[in-house]
Amino acid sequence: MKQAELPDLESIRAAQARIAPHVRHTTAPVSRHLSELTGATVYLKLEIEQPTGSFKVRGACNAILAAAERGEFAGVTTASTGNHARAVAYLGRRFGLQVTAYLAQSVPAYRARALEALGAQVDHTSHDQSEAIGAALQLAKERDYLFVPPFDHPDVISGQGTIGLEVWADLPPLDAVIVPVSGGGLIDGIGVAVKGLSHSTPVIGVCAERADTMYRSLRAGHPVSIDEVDTVATSLLGDLGPDNRYTFRIAQQVIDEIDTVGEEQLRAALDTLQRHDDLVVEGAAAAGVAFLEAEPDRWRGTRIAVVVTGNSIEPGPA
Repeated sequence: MKQAELPDLESIRAAQARIAPHVRHTTAPVSRHLSELTGATVYLKLEIEQPTGSFKVRGACNAILAAAERGEFAGVTTASTGNHARAVAYLGRRFGLQVTAYLAQSVPAYRARALEALGAQVDHTSHDQSEAIGAALQLAKERDYLFVPPFDHPDVISGQGTIGLEVWADLPPLDAVIVPVSGGGLIDGIGVAVKGLSHSTPVIGVCAERADTMYRSLRAGHPVSIDEVDTVATSLLGDLGPDNRYTFRIAQQVIDEIDTVGEEQLRAALDTLQRHDDLVVEGAAAAGVAFLEAEPDRWRGTRIAVVVTGNSIEPGPA
């Protein structure tokens, strides 16, 4: 199969025009507490404002609409740790498309129920993310469905890159953009956009220690598979996929620095966001804040954007 061209600034601008009627141009307020803590000006890019509560709706929307421009398909299928599948299910209902989502067994049950509430059919039996992707690909082949991968696709990456365009349009020149990392679609898209607009601006990735596939892969020089284990950063679970074609290559080009944060650091950052910024978010969304809090003095006198990715949290008892 011929590989599609890698995303670039032009494809991200095309994605921005394509998805504009269906997603939100999110805000990026200053965090007073984090700015005081670091001596920097810290902007929080709030993707929790999206209609599905996370950035994933951008890439999914671009992939579905771009595919529709190329031809017809009978339905949509995907594999996800939750937020991407929720975005696909939301868009399926919006565009009148049947959606089947495959989830790994490690994905919390409440996320499966949320997909079903949006009208998606859900298979929650896959051992891990790679198995879920394989099952979704098989269904797409059998039923002539469009497979919308969670990260490793040029249209998905370009859709996520629209965050970078918004950050650059809305904020003063930045000294760093800090992004949570799992499979790499988000940071790759943002990185391509930011580097296309300001090549010297560092793009920094943050993985959870218990979900550090991109961190390990970049250090090894090739995609590394890891086992899925419990983490507060559930949305960062999964590896780069059994046949990664795009995100690892792009990550090598656009990520200037990548690090990990531990479980206690993530929990502390969640508390910071709730107490000081009145934001209730999921564990993965706090990764950038945890990274800032680990070395606060490093950032003095700079301007930083931190992407707050999603707010899919497990509901408490009724």
